[in-house]
Amino acid sequence: MTGPPADGAELLDRALGYLAGSLALVRPALLARPTPCAGWDLLALLRHLNDSLLALLEATGAGRVSAPFAGDADAPADPIGAVRRRASLLAGRCAAGAGPDVVAVGDRWLSARAVAATGALEIAVHGWDVARACGADRPLPPSFALRLLGVSSVLVDEADRPARFAPPLGGREGDDPGVRLLAFLGRDATATAAHGLW
Repeated sequence: MTGPPADGAELLDRALGYLAGSLALVRPALLARPTPCAGWDLLALLRHLNDSLLALLEATGAGRVSAPFAGDADAPADPIGAVRRRASLLAGRCAAGAGPDVVAVGDRWLSARAVAATGALEIAVHGWDVARACGADRPLPPSFALRLLGVSSVLVDEADRPARFAPPLGGREGDDPGVRLLAFLGRDATATAAHGLW
């Protein structure tokens, strides 16, 4: 793949559906649990997801995202509910197929499909992180993970490591696409998820 996929909005919609399943596992008592994202507990991850969803809502609505993105000025009182509400609103926009064809990100212009594909990758992988922090094993569907694996090879390079993603982990040729995707993004899908500990 040499550019963003034409089905970026569909990928984003699928990522939001996957995230919804992971969010169903979240309970307030779990917010202090560690996640596969080094140094983040579940509450920090939900706040990050909240900001990511806000940026995607700005992109699909106003057609612009400020860079650097400021996120929410105040942390929401109900981070679980805030993520659910924003994910639902974004899913509605995906279903409507409305929105701009290009998005201003700071002083750069990106195609809406590139923004959607980037959002899909981030939301799906963090959806997996959320489930793991809750002690659950929710593999990414193989066909979906395979599409995201292609997207990740275009969107993630060494400049993104270690700031946005951890260094890639080794994988085996016969690994499931979800395992390979997560390994490429520095996550060990074979690690035990029991009690959300890593």
